[in-house]
Amino acid sequence: MHPQLPLLFEIGSYVVLVLILIFDLLLVVKRPHIPSMKESALWVAFYVSLALVFAGLMFLFAGGDFAGEFLAGWLTEYSLSVDNLFVFVIIMTRFAVPKRYQQEVLMVGIIIALVFRGIFILAGAAIIEHFSAVFYIFGAFLLWTAWKQAFGENEDAEDGETRFTSFMRRKLNVSPEFHGSKLRTVVDGRKVWTPMVVVFLAIGTTDVMFAIDSIPAIFGITQSPFIVFTANIFALMGLRQLYFMLGGLLEKLEYLKYGIAFILAFIGVKLVFHALHVNEVPFINGGKSIEWIPEISTWLSLAVIVASMAVATIASLVKARRDDRNAQQLSGE
Repeated sequence: MHPQLPLLFEIGSYVVLVLILIFDLLLVVKRPHIPSMKESALWVAFYVSLALVFAGLMFLFAGGDFAGEFLAGWLTEYSLSVDNLFVFVIIMTRFAVPKRYQQEVLMVGIIIALVFRGIFILAGAAIIEHFSAVFYIFGAFLLWTAWKQAFGENEDAEDGETRFTSFMRRKLNVSPEFHGSKLRTVVDGRKVWTPMVVVFLAIGTTDVMFAIDSIPAIFGITQSPFIVFTANIFALMGLRQLYFMLGGLLEKLEYLKYGIAFILAFIGVKLVFHALHVNEVPFINGGKSIEWIPEISTWLSLAVIVASMAVATIASLVKARRDDRNAQQLSGE
């Protein structure tokens, strides 16, 4: 069991993070605009630096194991959040959201994601505390999710509209055009919903699906609710700016899904190993721990996560460059 952080540090961390999120939200509401590449890159660098400073403070207060768990958890959630961006791009395109208001949509999506992840974190921590066999379930779920990520197809994500949002679109009286960032407006003397409400529903339902995938993944790295929640906050902070910074580059990251799938599969195996190590299931080894099963260290997990994302990103960019070169040669013939 690793040392606990001082309560004052945990409370102070939550207060500072909430203030940063409020500042970010007010900035979007008061100055809606399309951020430049430079502006987006500076904000992303700021949030990444903030996460690294936070990891450094954890190292000072509780040692390397605690800091390592945070870094591994943050990078896992960050990689899954980048995957989330693909779906955001599809949703924005599907509903033709004006670029001027995409920042607000992304900010609301991030807040919704934090709420859902907070609920799942509290539920996950309570289940783990009273039912250690849940590690088997989490591990199996992540292995299945990894397979689906690499080789399956998400039909709902293909057009950016889930069955739920499709149903709500039919039931709600939705105007054909956006009216700024308003959810309700008046058309021909009648109050109607704008397409923005359907966009928020689409973002919200996809956030639920991503929370279901991401929370078991980070609980495979740490069982500390504080680390789990702060890692999620830091992963989601700057996601809006990352969306604008990457822009069309997202479509070129063809192999990213395989890198994410490998990370999920690795953590799934780690969870199963941990479940066998702390085994209490009667029909497995008589309900006793299987001591020879190795526990995968946090630092090994961190190395695998970084290597997986680096290989997937570099391979994607190399392929994209090769495809561009081939396309230019064909057009020149």
